[in-house]
Amino acid sequence: MRIETERKLDFDDVLIRPKRSGLKSRAQVDVKRTFKLPHAGVEISGVPIIAANMDTVGTLRMAAALAEFDIFTALHKHYPLDELQKANMSGAFSFVSFGIEDMKKVNSVMSALQSNSINKICLDVANGYTEAFVEFIRDVRKHHPGKIIMAGNVATPDMTEALILAGADIVKVGIGPGSACMTRAMTGIGYPQLSAIIECADAAHGLSGLICADGGCRMPGDVAKAFAAGADFVMLGGMFAGHSECMNEEQLKVLSKNGGGLVEYYGMSSKVAMDRYAGGVAPHRASEGRVVQVEYKGDVKGTIQDILGGLRSACTYVGASKLKEFSKRATFVIKNAA
Repeated sequence: MRIETERKLDFDDVLIRPKRSGLKSRAQVDVKRTFKLPHAGVEISGVPIIAANMDTVGTLRMAAALAEFDIFTALHKHYPLDELQKANMSGAFSFVSFGIEDMKKVNSVMSALQSNSINKICLDVANGYTEAFVEFIRDVRKHHPGKIIMAGNVATPDMTEALILAGADIVKVGIGPGSACMTRAMTGIGYPQLSAIIECADAAHGLSGLICADGGCRMPGDVAKAFAAGADFVMLGGMFAGHSECMNEEQLKVLSKNGGGLVEYYGMSSKVAMDRYAGGVAPHRASEGRVVQVEYKGDVKGTIQDILGGLRSACTYVGASKLKEFSKRATFVIKNAA
């Protein structure tokens, strides 16, 4: 056993210090970015925000809505293949998600979706520290050398490097910070999210890799802090939950009849999710997700405007005309530092 005494930070521990700026308007800020992927050898362009691959967030309807704003979606992994093939979605902004699955499934799904111009894979597990997961990334990269691979989750520099060296282009960073996640409560495992982003971004960028900050953003200011800390992409679950694009027609009819109300949003390691997709919680594990009730928010367009408006405003406060410049110009101030 050992104890690290250096202070680690979450979003609530800091503010971004304002600086003198020559920008006249938020409208001058460009929030789109273009990245070159180290392994896939292709470029990816858009607003670097990704809707989380949860069945209450990463839906086909959400993907279609976000693509209109050049925002990405990681589709949840429980869609039937025929439904994905028939969907009217933009391949430029959609990731297809898998757990540690049979390689044959990954191959068959990605082959079937070639006509949809899908070239993005999200390999998602709760614990990205296992050798089995590292080997799976290597296997997927071997079979799909030209595909963009996002993989995680981890929260430390050493495993960020390991996943990139195994073939991941983008590493998902975050262990337990999500509003519907109970990993920290159930296991005691985790890492303060702002420090995880700073440290993992430094490790990834040294290998020409990228990171996606996953979890812990509850307000547009948190999204700004994640980018300021060095995140290339930011994944959002709770902030996109509760919108009409998350729900099916039957759910929307009930909400319309009732004039709104509460909407259920849950972690994919929750008992609800495991009952739905795995026949219940296996004897060797416990639920590490919670069910959250959120107010119905209507169409996602208003939330997108809030997020992007807050991000543009944050950039103007530090004089960054492009999101690409934001982390270089940002200085964090620790609140109530001891």
